Parts: sequence; structure tokens; C-alpha cells
Amino acid sequence: MSRIGNKPIMIPEGVEVSNKDGVITAKCGNTILTQTLHPAISVEMKDNQVFVKRDNDSKESRSLHGLMRSLINNMIIGVKEGFTKVLEVTGVGYRAQMDGNKLVLNVGLSYPVEIVQPEGITLTVENQNKITVKGADKQLVGETAAKIRGTRVPDAYKGKGIKYDYEVLRLKEGKTGA
Repeated sequence: MSRIGNKPIMIPEGVEVSNKDGVITAKCGNTILTQTLHPAISVEMKDNQVFVKRDNDSKESRSLHGLMRSLINNMIIGVKEGFTKVLEVTGVGYRAQMDGNKLVLNVGLSYPVEIVQPEGITLTVENQNKITVKGADKQLVGETAAKIRGTRVPDAYKGKGIKYDYEVLRLKEGKTGA
């Protein structure tokens, strides 16, 4: 029994959800997200709610039941409110800046790292050390933030690098530490 999969998804005002030929579409304003359903999963819509059902009790359909419900829920939240990740750049001489639709990172390498802003994602830089990644697709927002962080992961000794705003670094002592 999937506890997450059995929960109904509330559709907020202003969001249109449709199901055609196994493809779920969520739309709010000009933001549209789509998700292809697995053949073992079906979707019913009634009374401004979406119910995710599985056709049988095979191991595969049981494992996909909660996943599909979470993906549909994330689509609805994404088109209505959007998702945000905030990254902090820490280090002497480390900085970030926008150049058109490219994010340019100077993070202690011999060359500046350029990351092109993906379609559907908005990158903003505040005072050279705070990068905000916004978008409707939760997976794409997380993937873009991880790609930016991966250019210079925080150092374990000095804490220099790019980290998430909620991330807490535990610094190691150097070799002189007793």
C-alpha cells in the first residue's frame, strides 16, 4: 500500500490539469509542464482533485504509484508557485556575474566557467556571491543548481567554493590540529 500514492492532489485555482493519451499536462498562465504516465498507472480527475491509481499490485506498479503522484504534484506546484534554489559563493576573489543568458563564475580556476541558462530556468546574481535558480520544473531547477555547485564544491578545510544556502559545512582541522 502506497501512502503517498493514495493521497489526492488538490488542484489550486488558476491551474488547469488535463489527461490525454497517457500524458498529464499542467498549465497556469503561460507555464506548461507535461509528464508521461507509465502504462500501469492511471489518473482520475474529479471535484478539483487528481487521484492516481495503479492497475495491478505488481512490484513495478507499486513502486511507481507514489512516484507518479509526487511528479504530478510537483508539476502542479511548479506551474502555480515555482521552485527556487539559492547558492552562495564563498572565497577570496570568488564571484559570479550574469553575461546575457550566461552565468560566469570566477572560482579560483585559471579560466572563468561559463554556464548557459537552460530554457525554463531563470538565473539571477545578487551582489556577486549569491546565485538564485528559479523555475517551474523541480528536477531541472535541482539539476541546474547541482551543476553550478559542481564547478567548485566547498573545500573541507577553508570552506571555499559554492554551497547551498541551507548547507552547513563542518570544517576539518589542518595538519597542525591536535
